Amino acid sequence: GRCAGSYNITLNRCFMSKLLRVLLALLFPVLIALLLAGAYLKHYLDSDLQLSSSSETFVLSRGTGFSSAVNQAAERGWLTKPQLLKVYGRLFPEKANIRAGEYRVSGGTTVGQWLTMLRDGEVLRHQLTFVEGWTLSQLLSSLDNHPLLAEQALENSAKLWSQLAIEEPLANNPEGLFFPDTYDFQRDDLPAELLRRAYRRLVKVLSEEWAARDVGLPYETPYDALIMASIIEKETGVPSERSEIAGVFVRRLQRGMRLQTDPTVIYGMGEQYRGNIRGRDLRDDSNPYNTYRINGLPPTPIALAGREAIHAALHPAPGNSLFFVAKGDGSHQFSATLAEHEAAVRRYQLQRRSDYRSSPAKSEARR
Repeated sequence: GRCAGSYNITLNRCFMSKLLRVLLALLFPVLIALLLAGAYLKHYLDSDLQLSSSSETFVLSRGTGFSSAVNQAAERGWLTKPQLLKVYGRLFPEKANIRAGEYRVSGGTTVGQWLTMLRDGEVLRHQLTFVEGWTLSQLLSSLDNHPLLAEQALENSAKLWSQLAIEEPLANNPEGLFFPDTYDFQRDDLPAELLRRAYRRLVKVLSEEWAARDVGLPYETPYDALIMASIIEKETGVPSERSEIAGVFVRRLQRGMRLQTDPTVIYGMGEQYRGNIRGRDLRDDSNPYNTYRINGLPPTPIALAGREAIHAALHPAPGNSLFFVAKGDGSHQFSATLAEHEAAVRRYQLQRRSDYRSSPAKSEARR
């Protein structure tokens, strides 16, 4: 009607105006529906998860997809509208990029906060301590038996380096080449990852301590110092004696004396050790760790050595003592001559006190 008799350009404008009004009339309900859907979704994302306790853990295994994670939460009763979240994940795939791991979810956590937690990988961290004095066998056993680590068969041999993807290790034998410390990890981490970190930490600490070492020490390489540190670690019951024990061993090496230390013999005996060393064990020439028969250092470390033991090996206390014997309370009696040492042996070893112990009581020992 209103456009009749107008020029062509006016007709075109009139047609476009009508078309726009028709499109708006058609799109308006769609826009309203989208706005309502968005508000409904936001309201749901802002609602609390339906936890059954004040705090729960949620474990996502490696390879778990977004829909499977939603199903897992719905089965636990956390979600009232799992299908809505699945649609949300399909519409916004960048929001559905979640990470595997173990999560701690507290009461009052909203659905949206939970999804953010999964996307950001805010996983629960655990801790595992590699203990000073442990052998590699003990360390691998601890990793193998840990319930939160992934299963991984690790070799107690030179093959371990290839499993750890370490191409040029300090030594072919991996014994003693992992730094004793507390390491954090997340559920289902591979044991190899913890060992890689412990090896890198050992290399760093040993390098730092070697650079600041005393002059005139009987070591050709940092690895030699690490071997000595491992012996100090096994011999020391009282931490304050580390440097004094180091002084004894260093002076013996400098004078061409054998170390004659029981922990190396015990290590070399392996499973043959039954709690005591016999005379024939000390005379055994086939044991490469028998420091009563071999000269110098044993071929490898005999245990994990901490920084304090490494420092002591590189900063031995001055003095003239060449012998020491356990006194039975965890400490040692140091002697400069064989006669003094034999007298100390008679006093502390041949006439042992009823409460004799070679290591300190738990309250005295370091952790």
